[in-house]
Amino acid sequence: MKIWPAVAVATVALGLVACQSTTPPKGVTPVTGFDASRYLGKWYEVARLDNRFEKGLDHVTATYQQRSDGGIRVINRGFNPRTGKWSQSEGKAFFTGDPSTAALKVSFFGPFYASYNVISMHGDYQYALVCGPDRKYLWVLSRTPQMPQLVKEIFISQAQQLGFRTDQLVWVKQ
Repeated sequence: MKIWPAVAVATVALGLVACQSTTPPKGVTPVTGFDASRYLGKWYEVARLDNRFEKGLDHVTATYQQRSDGGIRVINRGFNPRTGKWSQSEGKAFFTGDPSTAALKVSFFGPFYASYNVISMHGDYQYALVCGPDRKYLWVLSRTPQMPQLVKEIFISQAQQLGFRTDQLVWVKQ
């Protein structure tokens, strides 16, 4: 019978962690006036702060499609040159509030969600700077495999001002 208090505490703690992980980092504001229908489609990952689920991957893309339940289907794909194999994962995303604010929660693992925030856009939905729930996650995305140097510099400057470790960005081979 003593296991139930421990289970209750673990459940509450997990719930608190999950709630915190669907918000942007403190001091980071998602884009407003956002139009999800214009964001849908294929994006190329130009740079990222490396993370365990993308480590070593090249030719990384993310494709976003509208779901019938109002959410967004997310398909991430990348090539592992070490193994010579492609990997792909599918998830789902939902807005955490008003859909005109680019703050979403995304899940690739059942009921567990993490924050996905578009924090800067450039070139009429051609380039995006995206972060996760904390400053360990940052992506530079483009509609094409390459991005103009000026846009890269603008995004890097913005990310530095927001406290992201841009010196640790991995520039993705496309």
